[in-house]
Amino acid sequence: MKNKIYLFSILSLFLAFLLIFEPMQAAQLSSTEEKLVYLTFDDGPTPKITEEILDILESNNVKATFFIVGKEIKGREAILKRIYEEGHGIGLHTYSHDFKKIYTSCDAFISEMDQNLTIINEVLGTTLDIKAIRFPGGSSGRLTKAWLETLTAKGYQIYDWNVDLQDGVKGNLSPIELVRNGTKFMDKSSRKIILAHCNTNNQNTCKALPNLIKYYKEQGYTFKIIDATTPPYYYRIKK
Repeated sequence: MKNKIYLFSILSLFLAFLLIFEPMQAAQLSSTEEKLVYLTFDDGPTPKITEEILDILESNNVKATFFIVGKEIKGREAILKRIYEEGHGIGLHTYSHDFKKIYTSCDAFISEMDQNLTIINEVLGTTLDIKAIRFPGGSSGRLTKAWLETLTAKGYQIYDWNVDLQDGVKGNLSPIELVRNGTKFMDKSSRKIILAHCNTNNQNTCKALPNLIKYYKEQGYTFKIIDATTPPYYYRIKK
């Protein structure tokens, strides 16, 4: 009988210990590692798709970052203005998105970014100094030490991604598949940079977006735009 009472007392003390210390550990984790998500869209602006994405973002009170392709702006100036006026981030994604042109040299690459920025400022009537850039196709296998030094000297910050919807190469994926891809992580960082697209064939991206936003909100992530304060994120430098 005494043994049973002793065992019961030990068990009670152990349970009390868990109740006291487990919430403290959870609080420490949440306070030391903020969960951030950067929702990014490449290749716009495009009619209908970009506009629908903007509608969804507005209804969910979420801001995203749009990596703009300069040649896509003509005739869609109102969409670019809406992106800016609604407080979304704007990044540079070259003017032509033509791999044969932009990757011939670092100077050619920078020229494409400069041309893109000039058009953006002309349309917006601003003098933005946008330094957030994204390599078409990503920096992997393209970014060398010399390129990085040159780009960094000019103030550019490179943003690849660690979450990929794969809607750039597989625009016909179902909304369910896109959400599944959008919750697969390439690394263990608490900072998620999601690659999505707003091309004319990305109708299913629009359909997947509300559930993707819901997932990250339920997981406790804070949505942010990429701006001058956002640490760069790029893949391993090519040797």
